[in-house]
Amino acid sequence: MNAVRIAVGSTRRPKLLAVEEAVRGFAGNLSGLAPEITGYEVDSGVGHTPQSREELMCGARQRAEALSRRLQDCSPTTGFFVGLEGGLDVVMENGIHRIFLESWAYVSNGARGHFGCSGSVELPETLAKEVLVRRMELSAAIDRFAGEVGIRDGQGTWGVLTCNLISRQESFRLAVVAAFAPFYNTKMYRPATAAGA
Repeated sequence: MNAVRIAVGSTRRPKLLAVEEAVRGFAGNLSGLAPEITGYEVDSGVGHTPQSREELMCGARQRAEALSRRLQDCSPTTGFFVGLEGGLDVVMENGIHRIFLESWAYVSNGARGHFGCSGSVELPETLAKEVLVRRMELSAAIDRFAGEVGIRDGQGTWGVLTCNLISRQESFRLAVVAAFAPFYNTKMYRPATAAGA
């Protein structure tokens, strides 16, 4: 059986496993082909810890687009390019700044692309200050905050804040499932003219 190649803009294990797990759930609806997932290091073009939804979306898109440019002349062809970006969304609510951790995905087939997002979890004030005021990278801040090392490559900040009920991998899995929806659920995402609108 042939494989549909999926390129991921990261070589980090939680991100690659998130894509693998997500695709396993809808692969039959995607193309009927076995997925072949490969990670590549690409630059997001945004800061080390994005601090807005716009920056998160931009980073995810730019990773996928960088992959598309990098692999455009490769054979066999790549079916999908996946960009993943995690970071913060700062919002004002009832006069108070609330800081949320989010995971975003952008999936492109080279012609069109779509976004997906995990849920959000609010950061404790102390951790938020480390990142936003002292400009510490979130991965370093969470290690210091939790008194551990290498959290980013394991449970992630998500795991620390939710007592491992939601891991970093799971947050990215949800984002990937959502971003791929227009590709595996084509009936619901057909163009407006085809839908009779």
